Amino acid sequence: MVGTKPLPRTEVVKKLWSYIKRKDLQNKQNKRMINADDKLRDLFGGKKQVSMFEMTKLVSQHLA
Repeated sequence: MVGTKPLPRTEVVKKLWSYIKRKDLQNKQNKRMINADDKLRDLFGGKKQVSMFEMTKLVSQHLA
């Protein structure tokens, strides 16, 4: 989703937002909510929807 090379957290979040917008995964009524597809659901701990703030927190858990 974001590549194989190590990236700073800021770059990972930028690439995630690019993916979310390309796949049209933002909730139409509440743009702060992200609807997870199969790839994002793994990243989001199985949740179908998270807020953009929660997304940042969940992503940080996957970074070293």
